[in-house]
Amino acid sequence: MQRLTDKVAIVTGSSSGIGKAIALRFGAEGAHVVVTARRMALCEQIVAQITKAGGKAWAVQTDVADERQVERLIEETVSRYERLDILVNNAGVVAGGRLAETTTHSFDEVMNVNLRGTFFCCRAGFKQMKKQGGGTIINMSSVAGVQAWTGTGVYSASKHGIMALTKSLADEGRPHHIKVSAICPGAVADELVDASSEDILRSEKIDPFDVAETAVYLATLGKYSVVHQIVIDRLGADW
Repeated sequence: MQRLTDKVAIVTGSSSGIGKAIALRFGAEGAHVVVTARRMALCEQIVAQITKAGGKAWAVQTDVADERQVERLIEETVSRYERLDILVNNAGVVAGGRLAETTTHSFDEVMNVNLRGTFFCCRAGFKQMKKQGGGTIINMSSVAGVQAWTGTGVYSASKHGIMALTKSLADEGRPHHIKVSAICPGAVADELVDASSEDILRSEKIDPFDVAETAVYLATLGKYSVVHQIVIDRLGADW
């Protein structure tokens, strides 16, 4: 039995990696999936992949760092489907390096996409869910959002910020039946979304579909249940 039949779900950054895996799983579970990222051609490929498997999907090009584009994404989704049940804020960029060697440009790029982008999406999605009487928001953080190491300062700062947004919005959403959760994965085999399970196993990284299944779990919890944070790390990781 499909667990997300006719639910309307936006997955940002779903042209590749974890976002793609989530979009594919949501499609397989019967959701109307809005595939959105900056690269429209790739979004359309994911839509084709979902529909070929019998699912329902639609592509919308969006740069989450652009406030107006995010608002348009929500508006067009609601115009098409009349509601928004699930919002997965997955779009993000990765940047490393010691803080003393990090340029202002790199700092701004990470914060604009990871933190501002998540804020824009949360704000617009929350307003719609409040109007309709409920919904589920899932923010993609990281193990770097609950910890930090040498060389992860800026990225960790952006992901720690996402955790703060998540916790605050979860509290604000409770009276309106809006659930807000965060997934915090470790090293994920993003480039192996279309690979065999053997390839992923050999990579010694987390299967992206394990993260996607976690998103399905959060989106299908009972009416009175909410999980605020899930950390998914590699077996044997030392932190």
